[in-house]
Amino acid sequence: MHTDYIELLKKYVRLANYISASQIYLQDNFLLERPLEFSNIKPRLLGHWGTVPGINFTYAHLNYAIIKHNISMLFVLGPGHGFPALQTNLFLEGTLQNFYQEATQDAAGLAYIVKQFSWPYGFPSHTNPGTPGAILEGGELGYSLSTAYGAVLDNPDLYVACLIGDGEAETGALAASWHLNKFVDPRKNGVVLPILHLNGYKISGPTIFGRMSNRELTKLFQGYGYQPIIVEGPEIYTKMAQALDLWYTIVQKIKASDYNPKKPFISLPMIILKTPKGWTGIKRLRGKKIEGNNLSHQTVIPDVRTDKVELKALEQWLRSYKIDELWSSTGIQAEIKKVIPPQKLCMGTNNHAYSGRIYKKLTLPDAQNYTDHLLMPGEKTSNSMHKAGSYLQEVIKLNQNFRIVSPDEIYSNKLDAVLKATSRAFMLPIKSWDQDLAPDGQVIEMLSEQSLQGLIQGYVLTGRHALFASYEAFIEIVSSMVQQYIKFVRIAQTLPWRGDCGSLTYILSSSGWRQEHNGFSHQNPSFISSLLQLHAPFVQAYFPADSTSTLVALHECLNNKNSINIIVAGKTEEFLWLTPEQAQQSLKNGFLVWDFASDTNPDIVLCGVGDYMTKEALAAISLLKKELPSLRLRFVNCSKLSGLNKTGPYLCSPDQFSFYFTPDKPVIFNFHGYPELFKSMLFEHGSSKRFTVRGYSEEGSTTTPFDMQIRNGTSRYHLVLDALRVGAQNGNINSKQAQELSQKYNQKISDFTNYILKYGIDPKEVTQWQWQKST
Repeated sequence: MHTDYIELLKKYVRLANYISASQIYLQDNFLLERPLEFSNIKPRLLGHWGTVPGINFTYAHLNYAIIKHNISMLFVLGPGHGFPALQTNLFLEGTLQNFYQEATQDAAGLAYIVKQFSWPYGFPSHTNPGTPGAILEGGELGYSLSTAYGAVLDNPDLYVACLIGDGEAETGALAASWHLNKFVDPRKNGVVLPILHLNGYKISGPTIFGRMSNRELTKLFQGYGYQPIIVEGPEIYTKMAQALDLWYTIVQKIKASDYNPKKPFISLPMIILKTPKGWTGIKRLRGKKIEGNNLSHQTVIPDVRTDKVELKALEQWLRSYKIDELWSSTGIQAEIKKVIPPQKLCMGTNNHAYSGRIYKKLTLPDAQNYTDHLLMPGEKTSNSMHKAGSYLQEVIKLNQNFRIVSPDEIYSNKLDAVLKATSRAFMLPIKSWDQDLAPDGQVIEMLSEQSLQGLIQGYVLTGRHALFASYEAFIEIVSSMVQQYIKFVRIAQTLPWRGDCGSLTYILSSSGWRQEHNGFSHQNPSFISSLLQLHAPFVQAYFPADSTSTLVALHECLNNKNSINIIVAGKTEEFLWLTPEQAQQSLKNGFLVWDFASDTNPDIVLCGVGDYMTKEALAAISLLKKELPSLRLRFVNCSKLSGLNKTGPYLCSPDQFSFYFTPDKPVIFNFHGYPELFKSMLFEHGSSKRFTVRGYSEEGSTTTPFDMQIRNGTSRYHLVLDALRVGAQNGNINSKQAQELSQKYNQKISDFTNYILKYGIDPKEVTQWQWQKST
């Protein structure tokens, strides 16, 4: 690189550091045209300085690579608390003004971004959906690298530079995501450039990576499958430019190469950048080391608004950048603009960061083509996951912008039909006996739920579609990640320039109700609760009662946009209840009265939410009609629940609720998940005295399927007992008869327990049950 160009880069970084620091501290006197005063300082100092200089340094050099090689590059910032730096670079390249017209590249625009940083109703302290070019918030650390890998999937001409903080690199999520290079072929996809930023410190102490030797770092990342390039010390600007040139040269050779099954894995470069924490900032203050120490992590001088020593230190710091050499009366010095790419190549304007510019609806097959013909409810059985797998097989055939991820559970969850249309991506050696592995499959299986979640977030936020298939219990591992993603989507939907993005769809099977090979650890429906309780009406949870309902729900989910969908369905052979038309009607309204199991003008209403819960409720109705033919019952199936909407009821409108559940009759709900969640949904719907809610109550083990129902009080016998109780209270059932029948069914519960203790299996009364409504 020419010396003159390096000097321009240094000026650019000086300017970026000045503006970044000013955002944290100044509310006036933004160009230091007069001595700094207490009144120039913001009343609340919010933000993080320590990582900022390294980000500015990196961004400037990435611009160098973009200009030199004319490449399309996206920037993913792991430590989102370094947002002042990212905001500064977007301002300097002119991108920010495209979305915030006040951010002009002059004194007024500078004043705008500096004053509005961390100001009420201004710009937040972290990267956010309102940040042009951003596909990651980076508040909850650890997801940058997996998001970057998701962005390059099926984007062969895209390069994603991912800046990873050395504190962030200590997280489990980030540690696992280094292995994503084993699933992404850079010849057919884009390329990720991981840049590990080692500034040595976290909030209050050193980082692990910051105290490792170069030899240790090199061996570690070679073991991960990378070619580490360490950039540090004197002439660091030249070294960083050389590192990027070397990276690009190696990448181009790889992209031009052919697949070699004997040596399938491709080792790509990554950069380890070593700079002092708080670089170019205050060196020491009151005898304490600041630069190159954890004390530079946040605001460095927190009492600068009232302390003369700190005010003087801040002024000396800011003036050290010599802003008058970098900024003229018309804005940025003209020569500095030479190191900024043309607008179409700026990282902040990269089309891939704006999902709406890329988004295309999926071409979907007709779900009815995969359903079984049904004459009578309960006359035959089918497997929801087998049907879903066959449907997804065709979706993959029809769409190259669709990916499925799973933590080693495609086969276990019986979705393996998809592997007739594609393979599982794998870049390591493949043995002759391995099944369904290839370097270019549309399915990725890795036993790291967090890596997979980051992968599909990066994929969807760059305009594509993804599905996550998981055991119900272990999807909770990514619950916090999904909640962070929901925050991102919520804000993104208020920004027209973001555009539409595909939905994230989760298929949760191997539910806690059927964990034959496992036990208590595999029984956890809390993912549903954690998401539905958010104020996010675009979160939908589907509880299909049979395979036909599963297909209809899956079709709707893949057709949705800007939403998060959860489908909870079993993988066992279960009864078919609905025709496709009935399943669609149920999905449209969220509820459906099943006429074949209902009487007009009911005395009691039973509602099933989930396939196994529905079966138990129908079995209870069958028993009740046999014992009490004159008792009038209605069965309602609930197939879909939505997240809380501040503008309306939680479950459905009052009129709809009365239509399905009557205005005043007792209702017994049998819910797939925690009953407390469903109870909260009923809060808006009148007196809770008429509602009985049963669900998973944290009772379980390695046991029989029906014993899970018994242990949690969701069995047909428990529902019968509930109906006898409320029926007697309302005068619909003779008290003496109710008491006698209650004794009978309590005895059945006791007899059942004795039976499984003796034989280890459920009795035929349960396993061979079929729907029959006595009249």
